[in-house]
Amino acid sequence: MTIHSWSPGNTYVQMNETFPYKRVVVTGGAGFLGRFIVKRLQSYAGAEVFAPRSADYNLVETTDIRRLLKDTCPDLIIHLAAVVGGIGANQKNPGKFFYENLMMGVQLIEQSRLEGIKKFVAVGTVCAYPKFTPTPFREDDLWNGYPEETNAPYGLAKKMMLVQSQSYREQYGFNSIFLLPANLYGPGDNFDLESSHVIPALIRKCVEARENGAAFVEAWGTGNASREFLYVDDCADGILRAAATYNESEPVNIGTGSEIRISALLEMIARLTRFEGEIRWQHDKPDGQPRRRLDVTRALEKFGFQAQVPLEEGLRRTIDWYESQAVGGAKLAVSQSHEA
Repeated sequence: MTIHSWSPGNTYVQMNETFPYKRVVVTGGAGFLGRFIVKRLQSYAGAEVFAPRSADYNLVETTDIRRLLKDTCPDLIIHLAAVVGGIGANQKNPGKFFYENLMMGVQLIEQSRLEGIKKFVAVGTVCAYPKFTPTPFREDDLWNGYPEETNAPYGLAKKMMLVQSQSYREQYGFNSIFLLPANLYGPGDNFDLESSHVIPALIRKCVEARENGAAFVEAWGTGNASREFLYVDDCADGILRAAATYNESEPVNIGTGSEIRISALLEMIARLTRFEGEIRWQHDKPDGQPRRRLDVTRALEKFGFQAQVPLEEGLRRTIDWYESQAVGGAKLAVSQSHEA
């Protein structure tokens, strides 16, 4: 069964297995991660899912949020909608990224409290961690420094949902949780070189270089930074496990617990895409945060989440998807990673 974005006038979509919440709003449900969460929700009987589109509801505006909640009457909100991008996009749009992400999160939580929503799942970002957090990143380290400068406005805006979540639970008894996914990748990601994250950008560069017979590809930075990458469907599994069973104030990392240097990542992508040319590193471009690897103990202990898809297998699936879409080597630009 195909699930469609919901806007006024649409009928509710029924699911097939049990889930503890009947009516679920997934903001950003038409985006990269959102589509995987919505697809998994199809397996739950008795649930009704709504994926509001930004054309119908501007979640930066309080009046639109109120209208959304009145129109859908949800029991559960999973908030994925975000204004996002890679290092370049963050550098070009720090004010926009801060304001729009902050206002969406703050107002959604407040209006959800006022409407008596049973549970709110706030999905944050690994960018919220301090720049020099010791690895593996433990949730208790979130406040031990300032985030990496190129994505601090986005990371801090998202981290304010943790403050709000904890204070609202303490004062109002409002049930909200805060999750911190690792860097995501997978089929359906954003491959626009102006706004994409590292994996789709490198995949596209290698595929296009191979198809065009180019002698080299260029990549930002030195290649020495490391990142942890989580396959998108694994992330969807973790979020829904937490939505169903986790009801505590402490933030929880969602990841694999493994990291890879960007240089090794690019070598793997080049091999999987069959690009045999030279790799040139642009040392005048930033590396971003030096290292990222999450401690994923809490997710396993609290709601039994453990990532299933190894990085090379996930990359192979992502490359296969991209090449199936880029017919005849044509350039491909897909939807933003999360759509508000």
